[in-house]
Amino acid sequence: MRRVRFLPVAVLALALLGALASSAAAKTVWLCKPGRAGDACDVSLNTTLLSPTGKKLGVRHIKRPRKPKFDCFYVYPTVSDQKTAAANFDIDPELRSIALYQAARYTSECRVYAPVYRQNTLASLLGQVQATPEQRAYAYADVRSAWRDYLRNYNHGRGVALIGHSQGTFVLRRLIAKEIDSKPRVRRRLISALLLGGNVLVKKGRDVGGDFKHVPACRARSQTGCVVAFSTYGETPPSNAIFGRTGEPGKEVLCTNPAALGGGSAKITPIQPREPFAPGTTIAGAIGLVGVPQPDVSTAWGESPNAYRARCSSAGGTSALVISPLLGAPVFHFSPDATWGLHLVDANIALGDQLALVRHQAAVWRRAH
Repeated sequence: MRRVRFLPVAVLALALLGALASSAAAKTVWLCKPGRAGDACDVSLNTTLLSPTGKKLGVRHIKRPRKPKFDCFYVYPTVSDQKTAAANFDIDPELRSIALYQAARYTSECRVYAPVYRQNTLASLLGQVQATPEQRAYAYADVRSAWRDYLRNYNHGRGVALIGHSQGTFVLRRLIAKEIDSKPRVRRRLISALLLGGNVLVKKGRDVGGDFKHVPACRARSQTGCVVAFSTYGETPPSNAIFGRTGEPGKEVLCTNPAALGGGSAKITPIQPREPFAPGTTIAGAIGLVGVPQPDVSTAWGESPNAYRARCSSAGGTSALVISPLLGAPVFHFSPDATWGLHLVDANIALGDQLALVRHQAAVWRRAH
């Protein structure tokens, strides 16, 4: 008779606990998700139109569509003030603020899904604590899990636009390469990807061949399945700029002006929430150094049509969106230093143009599908 070996009860218990822990980790914590109570993106969309100098010109009453025609998947930048190297899944005030600043306005066009992920914190970025290789891997693993959760349970074949900034863009670059670019069925659902402040790479003189083999740069408003990418500077970037430069041979950082995808300069429209960024946080202090004024309005948002001019520039070997104020618009200051440029305004400086672009691309995508 063959002997049957039994695992000790303690081993079985540990195995069960491990399975339960794995199951719990796989469950997505949503910062923004349609219909979720306390959704950080569920805010008023009413907007006061302002001149470049802040004079009130009128109010736009914006209603969120009852049945948005497409989805947006948003991954936020480095904002966590937790003192560990990797954040946990708590929805801290800075997460709610960044969702308001960078993602909430997209609910005028799409259903916004934004997962909480164990990002490398500001303490890690500033060298106050050291992240282990395991901790550095959390961010991508969490976002990939959330993306698969979204595709499996919520997408239902709908078109989707991806939106990321800074650490969020670095995570999405990898996600697109592994989960979208190489999978034609998933790639067909991509309306576009807005990958800001994260050094998207292409082959020199080409629109693909760096991070992605099949997903190209957006070069026309009616193009879909493509990438918009830029980092913002208020002047020619320094030779040691953090954004817009790469040391990879044969590669360059992509810059696409959302208001002039075909090239050249164009006026852009910033949109800013009235509510200040979470007071007392590191990012709130950094925004103050940039000199971004809070709109003095009674609505939730202030919008300054055509307050800046923007162009993609490769001067000095740095590929960046260089902006200049028009008609008395505020002059922004780099923060924390010149190498970072205007990194903290990337998501809002041309938000009006990004919304219009995604709206148009989504309409084109729907007609084609």
